[in-house]
Amino acid sequence: MESNGVCSFCGKTFSKAAMSKHLDSCWQRKAASAAALGPKTKYFHLVVEGRYLPEYWMHLQVRADAQLRKLDDFLRGIWLECCGHLSAFTIEDQRYVSEVIKHPLFNLEPEKGMGIKIRTVLKPKTKFTYEYDFGTTTELNLRVISERTDQSGKEPVHLMARNTPPPITCNVCKKPATQVCAQCIWEGEGWLCDACARKHKCGEEMLLPVVNSPRVGMCGYTGAAE
Repeated sequence: MESNGVCSFCGKTFSKAAMSKHLDSCWQRKAASAAALGPKTKYFHLVVEGRYLPEYWMHLQVRADAQLRKLDDFLRGIWLECCGHLSAFTIEDQRYVSEVIKHPLFNLEPEKGMGIKIRTVLKPKTKFTYEYDFGTTTELNLRVISERTDQSGKEPVHLMARNTPPPITCNVCKKPATQVCAQCIWEGEGWLCDACARKHKCGEEMLLPVVNSPRVGMCGYTGAAE
Protein backbone atom coordinates (compact mmCIF):
# COMPACT_ATOMS: atom_id res chain seq x y z
CA MET A 1 0.00 0.00 0.00
CA GLU A 2 1.49 3.35 -1.06
CA SER A 3 1.29 5.89 1.73
CA ASN A 4 1.97 9.57 2.23
CA GLY A 5 3.63 11.36 5.10
CA VAL A 6 4.11 14.82 6.55
CA CYS A 7 7.42 16.66 6.92
CA SER A 8 7.83 17.75 10.55
CA PHE A 9 9.69 20.92 9.50
CA CYS A 10 7.47 22.46 6.80
CA GLY A 11 4.22 20.52 7.23
CA LYS A 12 4.01 19.55 3.56
CA THR A 13 2.82 16.13 2.44
CA PHE A 14 4.88 13.83 0.23
CA SER A 15 4.74 10.22 -0.84
CA LYS A 16 6.86 7.68 0.96
CA ALA A 17 9.18 7.47 -2.05
CA ALA A 18 9.61 11.26 -2.35
CA MET A 19 10.15 12.11 1.32
CA SER A 20 13.92 11.37 1.40
CA LYS A 21 14.59 13.76 -1.47
CA HIS A 22 12.40 16.43 0.08
CA LEU A 23 14.17 16.29 3.44
CA ASP A 24 17.52 16.83 1.74
CA SER A 25 16.30 20.12 0.27
CA CYS A 26 13.74 21.33 2.86
CA TRP A 27 14.80 24.88 3.73
CA GLN A 28 12.87 24.80 7.02
CA ARG A 29 14.96 21.81 8.11
CA LYS A 30 18.14 23.66 7.18
CA ALA A 31 16.96 26.76 9.02
CA ALA A 32 16.18 24.72 12.15
CA SER A 33 19.66 23.22 12.03
CA ALA A 34 21.31 26.63 11.63
CA ALA A 35 19.35 27.96 14.62
CA ALA A 36 20.54 25.20 16.96
CA LEU A 37 22.95 26.47 19.60
CA GLY A 38 25.22 23.47 20.11
CA PRO A 39 28.44 22.57 18.29
CA LYS A 40 28.32 20.67 15.01
CA THR A 41 27.63 16.96 15.43
CA LYS A 42 27.37 13.98 13.09
CA TYR A 43 23.86 12.66 12.50
CA PHE A 44 22.46 9.64 10.70
CA HIS A 45 19.30 9.89 8.60
CA LEU A 46 17.29 6.71 9.22
CA VAL A 47 14.14 5.35 7.63
CA VAL A 48 12.08 3.03 9.82
CA GLU A 49 9.08 1.00 8.65
CA GLY A 50 6.96 -1.91 9.76
CA ARG A 51 8.44 -5.15 8.41
CA TYR A 52 5.03 -6.54 7.49
CA LEU A 53 3.15 -3.23 7.51
CA PRO A 54 5.40 -0.88 5.50
CA GLU A 55 2.62 1.71 5.20
CA TYR A 56 3.75 2.76 8.70
CA TRP A 57 7.07 4.60 8.41
CA MET A 58 9.19 7.41 9.82
CA HIS A 59 12.28 9.40 8.91
CA LEU A 60 14.53 10.03 11.90
CA GLN A 61 17.63 12.14 12.52
CA VAL A 62 19.77 10.35 15.10
CA ARG A 63 22.92 11.65 16.75
CA ALA A 64 25.88 9.42 15.96
CA ASP A 65 27.27 9.87 19.48
CA ALA A 66 24.00 8.71 21.13
CA GLN A 67 23.69 5.25 22.61
CA LEU A 68 21.64 2.65 20.78
CA ARG A 69 19.27 2.57 23.77
CA LYS A 70 18.17 6.14 22.90
CA LEU A 71 16.84 4.90 19.57
CA ASP A 72 15.13 2.04 21.41
CA ASP A 73 13.54 4.54 23.82
CA PHE A 74 12.28 6.68 20.96
CA LEU A 75 10.74 3.77 19.05
CA ARG A 76 9.02 2.55 22.18
CA GLY A 77 7.66 5.99 23.03
CA ILE A 78 6.22 6.87 19.63
CA TRP A 79 5.19 3.48 18.23
CA LEU A 80 5.41 0.47 20.54
CA GLU A 81 5.44 0.64 24.32
CA CYS A 82 2.57 -1.15 26.05
CA CYS A 83 3.75 -3.49 28.81
CA GLY A 84 7.50 -2.96 29.26
CA HIS A 85 8.48 -5.82 26.95
CA LEU A 86 12.05 -6.67 25.94
CA SER A 87 13.42 -5.50 22.60
CA ALA A 88 16.41 -6.07 20.33
CA PHE A 89 18.25 -4.63 17.35
CA THR A 90 20.05 -6.98 14.93
CA ILE A 91 22.91 -5.24 13.10
CA GLU A 92 25.37 -7.16 10.92
CA ASP A 93 24.23 -10.47 12.54
CA GLN A 94 24.86 -9.12 16.05
CA ARG A 95 21.95 -8.74 18.48
CA TYR A 96 21.80 -5.80 20.86
CA VAL A 97 19.15 -6.36 23.53
CA SER A 98 17.40 -4.07 25.99
CA GLU A 99 18.28 -6.47 28.79
CA VAL A 100 21.09 -9.00 28.60
CA ILE A 101 19.95 -12.30 30.12
CA LYS A 102 22.46 -15.11 30.58
CA HIS A 103 20.82 -18.54 30.54
CA PRO A 104 22.48 -20.91 33.03
CA LEU A 105 21.82 -24.08 30.98
CA PHE A 106 22.46 -23.06 27.37
CA ASN A 107 25.58 -21.69 25.73
CA LEU A 108 23.81 -19.27 23.41
CA GLU A 109 25.40 -16.80 21.02
CA PRO A 110 26.50 -13.79 23.08
CA GLU A 111 24.13 -10.84 23.00
CA LYS A 112 25.23 -7.30 23.71
CA GLY A 113 23.44 -4.49 25.47
CA MET A 114 22.27 -1.21 23.96
CA GLY A 115 24.83 0.99 25.72
CA ILE A 116 27.00 1.03 22.60
CA LYS A 117 27.41 4.28 20.60
CA ILE A 118 25.44 4.36 17.37
CA ARG A 119 28.44 5.57 15.35
CA THR A 120 30.28 2.31 16.12
CA VAL A 121 27.61 0.05 14.58
CA LEU A 122 25.98 2.10 11.81
CA LYS A 123 27.17 3.68 8.59
CA PRO A 124 25.45 4.85 5.39
CA LYS A 125 23.51 2.10 3.59
CA THR A 126 23.44 -0.15 6.69
CA LYS A 127 20.22 -2.16 6.89
CA PHE A 128 19.14 -3.63 10.22
CA THR A 129 16.09 -4.87 12.11
CA TYR A 130 14.33 -4.31 15.42
CA GLU A 131 11.95 -6.42 17.49
CA TYR A 132 9.69 -5.29 20.32
CA ASP A 133 8.06 -7.95 22.52
CA PHE A 134 9.32 -11.49 21.96
CA GLY A 135 5.82 -12.93 22.39
CA THR A 136 3.43 -10.79 20.35
CA THR A 137 6.31 -9.37 18.32
CA THR A 138 6.30 -6.16 16.31
CA GLU A 139 9.17 -6.17 13.81
CA LEU A 140 10.69 -3.14 12.09
CA ASN A 141 13.11 -2.68 9.21
CA LEU A 142 15.59 0.21 9.43
CA ARG A 143 18.17 1.58 7.03
CA VAL A 144 20.68 4.42 7.09
CA ILE A 145 20.00 6.80 4.20
CA SER A 146 22.93 9.15 4.79
CA GLU A 147 25.05 10.92 7.35
CA ARG A 148 25.40 14.67 7.76
CA THR A 149 27.02 17.16 10.09
CA ASP A 150 24.65 19.76 11.56
CA GLN A 151 24.44 22.07 14.53
CA SER A 152 23.50 19.86 17.47
CA GLY A 153 20.21 20.05 19.30
CA LYS A 154 19.29 18.66 22.70
CA GLU A 155 17.45 15.53 21.59
CA PRO A 156 19.38 12.41 20.51
CA VAL A 157 16.58 11.41 18.10
CA HIS A 158 14.43 13.83 16.10
CA LEU A 159 11.34 12.93 14.07
CA MET A 160 11.70 14.44 10.59
CA ALA A 161 8.66 12.87 8.91
CA ARG A 162 5.96 10.31 9.59
CA ASN A 163 3.27 8.55 7.60
CA THR A 164 -0.28 9.82 7.72
CA PRO A 165 -2.73 7.24 9.15
CA PRO A 166 -3.58 4.72 6.41
CA PRO A 167 -7.30 4.52 5.57
CA ILE A 168 -8.84 1.48 7.27
CA THR A 169 -12.54 0.72 6.90
CA CYS A 170 -14.94 -1.19 9.10
CA ASN A 171 -15.25 -4.81 7.96
CA VAL A 172 -19.00 -4.64 8.57
CA CYS A 173 -20.27 -1.29 7.21
CA LYS A 174 -17.23 0.19 5.39
CA LYS A 175 -17.17 3.35 7.49
CA PRO A 176 -13.78 4.45 8.90
CA ALA A 177 -12.58 1.94 11.51
CA THR A 178 -11.89 3.31 14.99
CA GLN A 179 -11.37 0.03 16.88
CA VAL A 180 -9.88 -3.37 16.18
CA CYS A 181 -10.43 -6.76 17.81
CA ALA A 182 -7.17 -8.18 19.17
CA GLN A 183 -8.45 -11.70 18.42
CA CYS A 184 -9.95 -11.29 14.95
CA ILE A 185 -6.97 -9.28 13.66
CA TRP A 186 -5.05 -12.55 13.38
CA GLU A 187 -7.50 -13.63 10.66
CA GLY A 188 -7.19 -10.27 8.89
CA GLU A 189 -10.54 -9.09 10.25
CA GLY A 190 -11.93 -7.26 13.27
CA TRP A 191 -11.68 -3.65 12.02
CA LEU A 192 -14.75 -1.86 13.35
CA CYS A 193 -16.40 1.53 13.61
CA ASP A 194 -17.79 2.55 17.01
CA ALA A 195 -21.34 1.43 16.16
CA CYS A 196 -20.32 -2.01 14.89
CA ALA A 197 -17.85 -2.46 17.75
CA ARG A 198 -20.72 -2.41 20.25
CA LYS A 199 -22.18 -5.49 18.55
CA HIS A 200 -18.93 -7.39 18.03
CA LYS A 201 -19.07 -11.05 19.05
CA CYS A 202 -15.75 -11.09 20.95
CA GLY A 203 -16.85 -8.41 23.43
CA GLU A 204 -15.57 -4.95 24.29
CA GLU A 205 -12.70 -6.32 26.39
CA MET A 206 -10.99 -7.51 23.19
CA LEU A 207 -11.13 -4.13 21.45
CA LEU A 208 -8.20 -1.76 21.00
CA PRO A 209 -8.16 1.69 19.38
CA VAL A 210 -6.99 2.08 15.78
CA VAL A 211 -3.71 3.97 16.07
CA ASN A 212 -1.03 5.12 13.63
CA SER A 213 1.51 2.42 14.43
CA PRO A 214 2.59 -1.01 13.14
CA ARG A 215 1.68 -2.32 16.60
CA VAL A 216 -1.99 -1.53 16.08
CA GLY A 217 -4.17 -4.30 17.53
CA MET A 218 -1.28 -6.06 19.28
CA CYS A 219 -1.09 -6.99 22.98
CA GLY A 220 -2.43 -4.03 24.99
CA TYR A 221 -1.13 -1.23 22.76
CA THR A 222 -3.37 1.86 22.78
CA GLY A 223 -1.06 4.44 21.20
CA ALA A 224 1.77 6.74 22.24
CA ALA A 225 1.63 8.19 25.74
CA GLU A 226 0.70 11.87 25.83
